[in-house]
Amino acid sequence: MRYLESKKARIEIIPMIDIMLFLLVFFVMVTLKMIPSSGHLTKLPTSSSAVSIPPPKILVEIQADGNLLVESHVMTPAQFTLLLRQRDSSKTAITIAGNQTATLQQIMNVIDAAKAGGATEIGLAARNPAGS
Repeated sequence: MRYLESKKARIEIIPMIDIMLFLLVFFVMVTLKMIPSSGHLTKLPTSSSAVSIPPPKILVEIQADGNLLVESHVMTPAQFTLLLRQRDSSKTAITIAGNQTATLQQIMNVIDAAKAGGATEIGLAARNPAGS
């Protein structure tokens, strides 16, 4: 009557490992989504006085044609102003990443659009030529 004997309880760890790997993948995906870069390659201008700043809440990339890339959406400076007016942009940190071909006028258009939208914290992205 072996089938009537009680078996000892065992702890199965395979489902626990599956859950832990799922959580690991979930947190990696969430962390990657929090990175402000949209994955576009931009050749930032260099500056010997460039310093690290906290990650921006809004990263604005200036494209070669003068349009802006904001949160993976292409828009004009006027549309960017409307976007900022819809949000509470007084405490929003905005970083402008213009490529090496961006003109000073294009950068000033973005700064004017950000100020018209109510933003007060505006930074310019640059590379440090020392490699940091």
